[in-house]
Amino acid sequence: MVPALVLWLAVCLSGTWAVDRGNFKTCDQSAFCKRQRALKPGQSPYRALLETMELTNTRLTLQLINDNNKVRLLLELYRLQGNMTRVKINELKPLKPRFEVPDVLIQEPPTEPLSLLSKDENGVVLSLGAESQRVIVSAQPFRLDIMEGHEVLMSLNSRGLLAFEHLRMRKDTQADPEAEKKEEADPANQAEETAKDDEEKVEDGMWEETFKSHSDSKPNGPSSISLDFSLPGVEHVYGIPEHADTLKLKTTDGGEPYRLYNLDVFQYELYNPMALYGAVPVMLAHNAQRTTGIFWLNAAETWVDISSNTAGKTVFGKMLDYVQGSSETPQTDVRWISESGIIDVFIMLGPTPYDVFSQYASLTGTQAFPPLAGLAYHQCRWNYNDQEDVQSVDVGFDQHDIPYDFIWLDIEHTDGKRYFTWDPHKFATPKDMLEALMVKKRKMVAIVDPHIKVDSNYKIHNEIRSRGFYVKNKDGGDYEGWCWPGNAGYPDFTNPEMRSWWASMFAYDQYEGSMKNLYTWNDMNEPSVFNGPEVTMHKDAMHGAWENRDVHNLYGFYVQMATAEGLIQRSGGVERPFVLTRAFFAGSQRYGAVWTGDNAAEWEHLKISIPMCLSLGLVGISLCGADVGGFFKTPSSELLVRWYQTGAYQPFFRAHAHLDTPRREPWLFGPENTALIREVVRQRYALLPYWYQLFHHAYHTGHPVMRPLWVEYPQDSATFAMDNQFLIGRDLLVHPVTEEGARGVTAYLPGKGEVWFDVHTFQKHNGAQNLYIPVTMSSIPVFQRGGSIIPRKVRVRRSSSCMENDPYTLYVALGPQRAAEGELYIDDSHTFNFEKKEFIHRRLSFANNILSSINLAPDAQYSTQSWIERILILGASKPSKVTLKTSDGQERQVEFEFDSSMSVLTLRKPGMNAGADWTVALQ
Repeated sequence: MVPALVLWLAVCLSGTWAVDRGNFKTCDQSAFCKRQRALKPGQSPYRALLETMELTNTRLTLQLINDNNKVRLLLELYRLQGNMTRVKINELKPLKPRFEVPDVLIQEPPTEPLSLLSKDENGVVLSLGAESQRVIVSAQPFRLDIMEGHEVLMSLNSRGLLAFEHLRMRKDTQADPEAEKKEEADPANQAEETAKDDEEKVEDGMWEETFKSHSDSKPNGPSSISLDFSLPGVEHVYGIPEHADTLKLKTTDGGEPYRLYNLDVFQYELYNPMALYGAVPVMLAHNAQRTTGIFWLNAAETWVDISSNTAGKTVFGKMLDYVQGSSETPQTDVRWISESGIIDVFIMLGPTPYDVFSQYASLTGTQAFPPLAGLAYHQCRWNYNDQEDVQSVDVGFDQHDIPYDFIWLDIEHTDGKRYFTWDPHKFATPKDMLEALMVKKRKMVAIVDPHIKVDSNYKIHNEIRSRGFYVKNKDGGDYEGWCWPGNAGYPDFTNPEMRSWWASMFAYDQYEGSMKNLYTWNDMNEPSVFNGPEVTMHKDAMHGAWENRDVHNLYGFYVQMATAEGLIQRSGGVERPFVLTRAFFAGSQRYGAVWTGDNAAEWEHLKISIPMCLSLGLVGISLCGADVGGFFKTPSSELLVRWYQTGAYQPFFRAHAHLDTPRREPWLFGPENTALIREVVRQRYALLPYWYQLFHHAYHTGHPVMRPLWVEYPQDSATFAMDNQFLIGRDLLVHPVTEEGARGVTAYLPGKGEVWFDVHTFQKHNGAQNLYIPVTMSSIPVFQRGGSIIPRKVRVRRSSSCMENDPYTLYVALGPQRAAEGELYIDDSHTFNFEKKEFIHRRLSFANNILSSINLAPDAQYSTQSWIERILILGASKPSKVTLKTSDGQERQVEFEFDSSMSVLTLRKPGMNAGADWTVALQ
């Protein structure tokens, strides 16, 4: 084993930067995927037994039978509040319980009444309530159609690819005689078992499987599931992260399916469907009329096939179809295949993109509201060498007048890769280091990974072992594998007692050297096992009663959950946590931030960061970013500057670099590049009030912060596949420069009849056009939507906390109707007190030449020292005078300047408190 670890580390630290695809399975190498994919569309063997139907006020149940092997399944159908439908399919009488995913749903989803509209020997029709929505259950073959009026919204099993491998006794060897006797004694089982025996044959990989040198024992035999969904009228589907691919998902005909299986993929490749660090089994479908979603709640290894009847057709080909009167409606077909568990699928019927976001948020929760500092700039590398190095970097930011909030420590800060410890020589007095940062209102993140060094002198290991909290191997011993510390155990985070204990380890009296300005990074939590199959845990490892096969994609979700809970508990429930995770699942948004993993200093990796974060935002995870500059390799100064310019306009803004790369603090690339990086970091800090308001909104609604253009312009087909530009909220459009040597970019400004203002020059441009923008190295094309008001703090200081009481500048961009709206949200920026109504939330509105601030939360109580220092009105006319009226009835004139060449009106020093009622009238 030792040579294996040494070899792995040698590859990591060498100059050979490329994924070894041979370490990771293809569908053909994954026995269940190969079996399921061998089934071709056609007549389904499943039939609905209508005589078994039971309909209550909350659900329909119905048995399905496979006419080939006589195995019966139980279908459950629920109409959920908020225009959703839930479909569950399980074995009617499984040999043992099959895994159902816990803890991901925030509650048992509330139901609404189902009513029977009609029933005959061919099927049943049920009402789904509003908008003449109904579900049709066809009996033979079994099929489920969801309709609205005469339109089919979605069909299940229309291609006959429902396949449910039932649990069974192994007939050739290792059978359990008692279980066999019990089955034989039940006459009801005999005919069924005879049919099963006639139909089923043992195939390779059903009861054991080998990949490279690793064996998977499969004690439960084949247990995979599959179901197909047809989406009439749909050509664009999105989601199912994490993949290093385009925003619009591609068809998989003739290639590999998209894979969802959390893996530590060294130096991942771009534009392919290989699995990466996280898995969110949620897909969105969109056309100009409707947005829908599919949430496949299954934590096992999953593959997703996508096919389309318009795939491969050129624009000319589609036009030819139209001219020739082709009646073929576009359709996308999706097939989900999982290794174990049950079918538990939520169909989100929209109809708008925001409806789908709200529907999904009602199931799995919303993005955690981060402390404001979490939205500022983070400086990281593997590794800052010692306390003196940390101090030197901290001073360097001040000397070069670049703000930052967090400095990060990777694995080398520990005592021999023992997490919750500090290297006694390099970080001998961590509290001194943290206090020095605290004086400057700065913070630190230290890594805490979930692999625990097997060492009898290590308190954490001894505690976990003595409590029986480690994952077990198939023989009942503690599962061990190789990771950064060498031989390591893996805590069973699926166990709530283990999670509770882990959380307690973040207490200040347990985590020695920790202070309230120390936060946490969970890496390697797929989990990564260097000498395991596909660099992860063996599937037959045991988490209590369940195999890793069943729960695999939940591991990172649980690690981040327990860590976030620990950071909350250590403060007595007062302080909001900040936890970054690499592995994730549906619901991970509730616990913190995600990044796109170990990228490379290449232009294509810069480009792919945009669709990767957009895809995560569509499935609820808004706090996403990529390692600025690229983790592997060494960026050119041009690439580094362009990456800072892109990262400054993405939600999580962190620079990070590999141990083997040259240092790349922002001031190491010459004064010109230092100035360019300084400027864009300062732009980020100025916009923090807007970012913070958007994350407050995301916390309450589930709406993505960084979003594709089609979300705001759902009928504009030009936006449907666009992923080289994006929106921040509704009101900022960003088109980063991601081409080497670029002298210009073409940005698409959406919205017929709308206007957009360049935030740097204030030049006005009409919507619904492709705009060519000449660029230099200082350019980052950003536009503010006409009709919006965005607050900024332009007095940038060394950290966000230093700016707490600083004044605001309001940027009012007038729309075609000479009106604008925005919001201002203020709280203490770091505690949960906002949940006790301790905040300011105001609507800023401009109409009829009056700008006003109106209280959106009159029952909330909070005060601020910040005031309104300046107001810029873009697209304005010159007034004769400007009058401010405050809440106490006082009026006074406000100084102003008017730039007639750009139609920009600047109001200077109006001076009203940011939390007060006021109006400003232009006359």
